[in-house]
Amino acid sequence: MKPIFILVVSLVFSSLTAQTDSTKLVRFGAGFRFNDGLYLTHSQLINNNPIPLKYIVSKYNKSDFDFFSKLLADKKVTFFDQFGIKKEIDVDDLWGFCRRGSVYINWGDDFNRIPVMGNICHFVASVTVYEDRYYNPTYGYSTYNMSSNTTPRTEIYQFIMDYQTGKVLEYSVDNILILLMADQELYDEFNALNKKKQKQMKFLYLRKFNEKHPLYVPVN
Repeated sequence: MKPIFILVVSLVFSSLTAQTDSTKLVRFGAGFRFNDGLYLTHSQLINNNPIPLKYIVSKYNKSDFDFFSKLLADKKVTFFDQFGIKKEIDVDDLWGFCRRGSVYINWGDDFNRIPVMGNICHFVASVTVYEDRYYNPTYGYSTYNMSSNTTPRTEIYQFIMDYQTGKVLEYSVDNILILLMADQELYDEFNALNKKKQKQMKFLYLRKFNEKHPLYVPVN
């Protein structure tokens, strides 16, 4: 009986090892493609484990380039989870999606592609800004108000994201400094620059950080 027991344990251990080895970390770089699908949460991006296309319930052709544009134009998305249970979520509650290997984040007024991926990400988004305005019969509408109408205005902003936490910040010198704190050497270099140089070299230091601290993504 003892040899049989050892054989069974060995087979179970081998199976578990194979499952563990089926997922590995790969350094992100040119040509890397994230898995396509819907991100319900930021953690699904971290794990490179979105809701795959085959689990999404849709009347649209999933092979079309504009599939996600059509899908997300609706108010809700239906899908099957990992247990085969059919679920529904509001489009506004999605974290984002991945199309043809590129990651899109739900931020501002739309889903925006993140063209610069790394431990510090960079993207651009349209944001609706509201101003309180009132009408003065002599001077017209004024932003120096006492009350009444709220007028929306769309503006384009740049953002950075801490890949590991999903925290999104405006692309400013102060916020670059915050993220550079993870590397004392780069932080000290950047902090020693004058304000003008810091504004000019924000992106250079973002890139330096990503090169020094490469992003590793799980694949299977």
